[in-house]
Amino acid sequence: MEAARDIIASATTCALITLDDDRPMVRVMDPFPPESDFIVWFGTNPKSRKVSQIKKNPNVTLYYLEKDASGYVVIHGIAQLVNDQKEKEKRWKNEWDAFYPNKSESYLLIKVSPISMEVISYKHGIVGDSLTWQPPFVVFDSKN
Repeated sequence: MEAARDIIASATTCALITLDDDRPMVRVMDPFPPESDFIVWFGTNPKSRKVSQIKKNPNVTLYYLEKDASGYVVIHGIAQLVNDQKEKEKRWKNEWDAFYPNKSESYLLIKVSPISMEVISYKHGIVGDSLTWQPPFVVFDSKN
């Protein structure tokens, strides 16, 4: 868990992977730091393709690459669209003003509750299985 937090902190962005009708779709995102239970929040445009994809299938994957590429974190989770004004005010970055001129209508939150997490970190001595390369993983309690 400590290695995962270190990697996530070193990565300034992450990839959000959603499922379209016939293929995975990936885009770079500007996440908020994960909460203590690894719930991750993002801001987005409610008219974006990712929103319609999450409405159809909330299973998503997040991919964080350590800044020096010596490790990565993959979080498999369930995405939830959140349009609560208090949450939106709480999760806002001033540099987003130009992207979301009307926060109440043009800004939506995505909350990703983790199901499982894979971690590789050479700095922390965490490597995959020598035969299958399967990375170590954590399964989260599904109460999120």
